[in-house]
Amino acid sequence: MSSNIRVETITLGDELLLGIRENTHLTYLGNQLAHHGLEPAANLVIRDNPEDIRLFFSEAWKRSDLVITTGGLGPTTDDITRENIAQALGEELVFDPVIETALKDRFKQLARPMPEINLRQCYRLGNSEILENPYGTAPGIWLKKDNKILVMLPGPAREMHPMFEEQVIPRLQKEGIFPEIDCYLQIRTAGIGESTVAEKVEHLFEGKKGLIIGYCAHAGMVDIRLSSLDSDSINDQDLHNLADACRDALGEDFVCLGDRTIAEVIFREVRNLNKTIAVAESCTGGLLSSSFTEIPGISKVFHGGAVCYHNDAKVQMLDVPESMIEQHGAVSEEVAIAMATGACEKYGADYGLSVTGFAGPTGGTQVLPVGSIYLGYASPVGVWAKKIQLRGDRASNRRRAATAALDWMRRKLRKYKLEEVFAAAESGEFNI
Repeated sequence: MSSNIRVETITLGDELLLGIRENTHLTYLGNQLAHHGLEPAANLVIRDNPEDIRLFFSEAWKRSDLVITTGGLGPTTDDITRENIAQALGEELVFDPVIETALKDRFKQLARPMPEINLRQCYRLGNSEILENPYGTAPGIWLKKDNKILVMLPGPAREMHPMFEEQVIPRLQKEGIFPEIDCYLQIRTAGIGESTVAEKVEHLFEGKKGLIIGYCAHAGMVDIRLSSLDSDSINDQDLHNLADACRDALGEDFVCLGDRTIAEVIFREVRNLNKTIAVAESCTGGLLSSSFTEIPGISKVFHGGAVCYHNDAKVQMLDVPESMIEQHGAVSEEVAIAMATGACEKYGADYGLSVTGFAGPTGGTQVLPVGSIYLGYASPVGVWAKKIQLRGDRASNRRRAATAALDWMRRKLRKYKLEEVFAAAESGEFNI
């Protein structure tokens, strides 16, 4: 049924249209819909203007079977989504005392009086149902009308994401729009470009009738998504067999099946070795540490990280020799290694990973232009340094440097895994 469903998403808010805030709602909803076999036909970004909301929503409603909106359900005067969509649909707004009770209970739990303005959130479209919001004050709305479905969700991601996963997905599954299982299989790669990935695996897909292949490149990684229009031609086992063949063809560029981050892959490898990690970073400014600390249970292996931006910080926090910085420069192979080994010593870790470089837009030298990055890696079986050259803006260079460092560590762990296991066994920390 889902293959015949047309879906449009609408994200509302001046801050999105003006670029003040990134439209992460589109990324999130697109990914969630794809997991369940639906591809959004369009995403509209609409400013907080009554005429625009009514006009663009009405057009989307005519074209689509499922419309999902985010934003504009709050208590302030610029939160006007509910009122204008109700007008566009010819729906009366009704005051719901159940919402009022839930709001009062929430403010009571917060030990704060409820402002009168929050009563605006107690209205819903007359024929709609409420989607409870345990994470904020703006309830969502579910409406079935004219053989179509409207889902209205609040804007904050911390509220919208769990509401979609805990309430909207089960409802759409009950309606037969979403199947009970994911509809594609994802293969994650790192360290190579999209065209190189395609060159390595495209021959495996030849003659596979009904197979759908998609590529998604992001921040130094490329994902391959395999799905099928016809389960009789390509079933779930066929997809897994293709994934295994892709894994073999990709070699060390293969990261994982699914959407685990590179840091999660490293976490599993290091945890299996009963070892620990520490990081030291300059131009990435905490991105490496953040990549690890986003993982639940990471305290089992991650001991800490140092952001040593200034040269004095490298000396004081990591015992990088001042003479080394003067002789080779802060952006150098020698300093990258000293930072990685210094992180191991400072935090009592077995593995150290470091990044130092010129992210831009200023800095750099004739020999080491902007985008020159050195990575350092220390392990129980050796220390290494690696230079990479990036050509993006500052934000892009920082993200890609962090990804490159993590991917390099992943590859090192894979390459020297047997040596790591034997080293751990000899120390009595790992049984083989």
